Amino acid sequence: MINRNYFATAILGIVAVFALNVSITAAPKGKGKQKHNNGQQLVGAKIKTNGRHAIDKKGEFTASVDVQNGKIAGLHVNHPKKGEVAVKKYKTNKKMAQGVQSPYRNAAFVLVQDQYLGTTYIGYAYIDDYGYEEIYWFPYDMILDGDTGAVLYEPAY
Repeated sequence: MINRNYFATAILGIVAVFALNVSITAAPKGKGKQKHNNGQQLVGAKIKTNGRHAIDKKGEFTASVDVQNGKIAGLHVNHPKKGEVAVKKYKTNKKMAQGVQSPYRNAAFVLVQDQYLGTTYIGYAYIDDYGYEEIYWFPYDMILDGDTGAVLYEPAY
């Protein structure tokens, strides 16, 4: 015969496991997470041609840059159902997107160089359907209007 106390404890444990599982799966998938993209690398040779150029596609979101005289005049994100998506502009002195680099490049030297030379980066960001913030980073000297309207970037850890 099964002791009632053991049976009640087992049932309570099973209910707790299911409740915990439901609360974990119900949470937003990417809430507050950020994905950093090397905008300079994505634009590539398109920087030499004026006009709007698509640089990236994530799901149904398409990111495009407006190029004027070799500089980025703005970044736009379009979604087929939502239309134009709001874009936020950031600035920071830290290199947030590494991109593809040679395996022989000394990463410590690059970080020190950016820190002491005062390189500023401008990022354009939007929130995707999963709550991730996609940010496209460009060196300051690639941006037509500099840091106008940009807010100081605070990483979400």
